Amino acid sequence: MKIARLALAVVAVAAIAVAATLATGGKEMAPTVSYTLLDGSKHSSEALRGKVVLVNFWATSCTTCVKEMPHLIETHQKYKDRGFETLSIAMAYDPPAYVMNFAESRKLPFRVTMDNTGEMARQFGKVQLTPTTFVLNKKGEIVKRYVGEPDFAQLHALLEKLLAESA
Repeated sequence: MKIARLALAVVAVAAIAVAATLATGGKEMAPTVSYTLLDGSKHSSEALRGKVVLVNFWATSCTTCVKEMPHLIETHQKYKDRGFETLSIAMAYDPPAYVMNFAESRKLPFRVTMDNTGEMARQFGKVQLTPTTFVLNKKGEIVKRYVGEPDFAQLHALLEKLLAESA
């Protein structure tokens, strides 16, 4: 009898998850996260709704992250005036002094925060590998997840499409 109730509970939870996914048009909503930028200002991802957002989890010790950073800067500069925002999240294991030095020496033009507790990585689906990049539409839905360096031509095509959509 306990097994039957457990099975019924599992089916009910699965049905709720499917219904939630269908209600958002098959897209998963990005979590709402609060964060502090390197300048000390406090923000919430909720304030980014209405924009197309690229969320990039990275680390200064990740060679692929360092390699892709100029492309992320270029992407940000190309689309920032069209309703696009970049949120760069350094992993919990990255020493804060390294992140600050990296951001300053490379003049990162976008939002940079440190996930000191690992909570943001957990909320975005237990991100462990870097770089991991999410693309969010204007509704705050995750439309693409990249593990590793994105194909930037394809990423730019996706951003063009999302920026053209109404909120």
